[in-house]
Amino acid sequence: MKATNITWHMNHVKRDEREKLLNQNGFTIWLTGLPSSGKSTTAFTLEHALIQRGRLAYVLDGDNIRHGLNKNLGFFANDREENIRRIGEVSILFADAGIITITSFISPYRQDRDLARKGHAEKNLPFIEIFVDTPIEICEERDPKGLYKKARTGELKGFTGVDDPYEPPVNPDFVIRTEKKSPEILSLEIIDYLSSNNLLKV
Repeated sequence: MKATNITWHMNHVKRDEREKLLNQNGFTIWLTGLPSSGKSTTAFTLEHALIQRGRLAYVLDGDNIRHGLNKNLGFFANDREENIRRIGEVSILFADAGIITITSFISPYRQDRDLARKGHAEKNLPFIEIFVDTPIEICEERDPKGLYKKARTGELKGFTGVDDPYEPPVNPDFVIRTEKKSPEILSLEIIDYLSSNNLLKV
């Protein structure tokens, strides 16, 4: 059922007032890639690096979100779609509050990521899609949860990259390879990208 009889209440505080208070602009960095590609490690390292530089940043991580906000969702296609829809909306709220929002989700379907980007564009909020382009062979070697192994043996069904598709970005804003560089180096490269695009201006 969809909500009815609802009205959008306008804020008394403008976004630029919040950004002035925080001395930064809010935006979303969207990390997408295969399971075990290094999204979460990169996201939390980047968050730490930004905080050290005096920037308020926060990670919305796929597993963490499924412990609370999205704990009622499974891994069927419609649940995955709703999972990403909700995170797209939450990241808009965080970015509108002036927070540098870092999302770490497989987000396997291109259409869902495009909708998240569109939602940000409608609110005039920057959206930076970063493709964590780690080869599946490397992801399987890491496999800290043993999920690829379970998927290969048929114990786990609908696993992204094995028996469920992953649609890589066609034109990502930035690409990283976690098997070639450390999370610390990658974080610095992302920060350099953000700076060169005037996203970290005061």
